[in-house]
Amino acid sequence: MRGLIGPDPAALAVTLALGAIGGAVAQWLSLPLGYLLGSLLVTGVLAAVGTRPLGRQITLPPRLRMCFVPVIGVAIGGAFTPAVVGQALGWWPSLLALCVFVPLAHAVGYFLYLKGGLDRQTAFYGAVPGGLIESVQLGEEAGANVALLTVLQFLRLIGTIVAVPLIFWGVTGHAVGSASGVQMVGAAVPLGLREVGVLVAAGVVGVLVGRALHLPGWIITGPILVSSAAHALGWVEGVPPGWMIAVTQVVVGTGLGARFAGASAAVLRKAAGLAAVNGVVALGIAQGFALGLHALVGEPVAGVFLAFAPGGLAEMSLVALSLDMSVIYVTAHHVARIVLAVGLAKAGARWVK
Repeated sequence: MRGLIGPDPAALAVTLALGAIGGAVAQWLSLPLGYLLGSLLVTGVLAAVGTRPLGRQITLPPRLRMCFVPVIGVAIGGAFTPAVVGQALGWWPSLLALCVFVPLAHAVGYFLYLKGGLDRQTAFYGAVPGGLIESVQLGEEAGANVALLTVLQFLRLIGTIVAVPLIFWGVTGHAVGSASGVQMVGAAVPLGLREVGVLVAAGVVGVLVGRALHLPGWIITGPILVSSAAHALGWVEGVPPGWMIAVTQVVVGTGLGARFAGASAAVLRKAAGLAAVNGVVALGIAQGFALGLHALVGEPVAGVFLAFAPGGLAEMSLVALSLDMSVIYVTAHHVARIVLAVGLAKAGARWVK
């Protein structure tokens, strides 16, 4: 229990309260993905500048965040239908295109980071477009600047999470993140005790299965698979309610923001500019692939763009849920992107040394 709530329960309570306030204000202002972005921005800024609200450090144990991520997987599983299976057969052009997108985005990022003055190892692993933990681990083994590498990878994640909802907001004029997509997936099916039990079991069993099978992003892909099976077999029709998705957004956003605690101001300044340029270029490449592929796979340009955007699996899936898009399509491509990105990083380990 201590590992779940951290060494200072009071600090955790203050952090979550601030995250909830930030999320609620952002949602009230109709900002895109408000609960997640609001909590992230409030806690991230406070953590980065070293503020100690009520004398407590901004903190949220990673284990607590991971306890909520399966909720997203269970919700995504509710989108699984026989129609989706039929559509999946037509996704091969964009899945094949990922084999071009991933090394291209990696190479461009590597070049930009080298031009920005980074050493070869830090530039190579900092530019990996997926697999934050694996990239940092491989970079450390190769002798990269671990502090700078971690911030570069984290800012890639954060930058995409912030930019993508803002882009959709600017283009469509509608806020992203009301959880309306989640409610539509479940067709407003009321949850009884039996349905709640099945959904909870899908999350727990999914995590265990995903970890045992070493699935990429197992904390979310495992629950997706088990929840999909439960829905396909007719064991359950509903999905986690919108308020639970909102709570999950707050916890995930607060957890991401808290990771800025203790970051060096000099490292943040150096990494921020480089990561911003790389992020803009990567999203531009993703948009180019989306424009060229959407007609081939029968998905809207926005859906293909979201599937290629190099953000976090859980966070990009939340955007897809909120937009009521083909969330299975988006999630499948992000899983493939992470596998390809980590595989490429491992293959280049000997070369970069």
